[in-house]
Amino acid sequence: MTLLRPRFGNADVERLETTRLHQGFFRLEERTLRHRLFQGGWSPTIKREVHVRRDAVGVLPYDVERDRVVLVEQLRAGALDDPQGPWKLEPIAGLVEAGEAPAEVARREALEEAGCRLAELIELHSYYPSPGACDERVTLYLGLTDSRGLGGVHGLASEHEDIQVHVLPFGEAWELLEAGRLDNAMCLIAFHWLARERAALRARR
Repeated sequence: MTLLRPRFGNADVERLETTRLHQGFFRLEERTLRHRLFQGGWSPTIKREVHVRRDAVGVLPYDVERDRVVLVEQLRAGALDDPQGPWKLEPIAGLVEAGEAPAEVARREALEEAGCRLAELIELHSYYPSPGACDERVTLYLGLTDSRGLGGVHGLASEHEDIQVHVLPFGEAWELLEAGRLDNAMCLIAFHWLARERAALRARR
C-alpha cells in the first residue's frame, strides 16, 4: 500500500506578516499569508487569527488488574455555555514546559491532578485538536496504574485547580461516553483506542 503523500509543504506558504492581537496566558495572532492552490497559481492575500499555545499532553490512567479508568472533573471556561454545565470529565492533561518531554509531563500531571503514579506509558496518538484556529499539538497516552486508594480532590492552588478524581469501571465509563458525557477529544480518542486494545492489555497480566 502506498501512503498518500502531501502535495504541498512549508515552502508553499508565504507568511507575509504576523500581528500580536492579545497576550495573556495564551496568545492570539493575526497571520497574513498566501499559499499555492491545488489548481495552480497562488491564493490572494488572506488573514487568519490563530490561538497560539504551548503543546499539551493527555493521559488516561488504566488499571489493567481491576479494569478501571481514572478520570478528572473540573470546571472548563470554554464550556460555560454547555447546557449540561461546564464541569467536564476528562483524562489528566497539562501543558509542556520548556525542556520537558511529553512523557515527563504525563507523569508530573498524573501526580499533581490525581495523586496517581504511572507505570508503563503507551503513546496513542499525536494530533492537532483544531488546526484551523490553534497551533497546539497534543500527545496522548494510556498510563498503566494501580488505582487502589485513588480519589478525592487534587490540583495546585497556585494554578486555581479544583479537581475531583473519579475511579470508574471501564463499562461504567463507556456508558458515560455513549450518553455524551465524555465529550472532549482526548476522552473520545483514548476510550476508542482502549476499547480496541483492552482485551490484549488484560491478557498480558
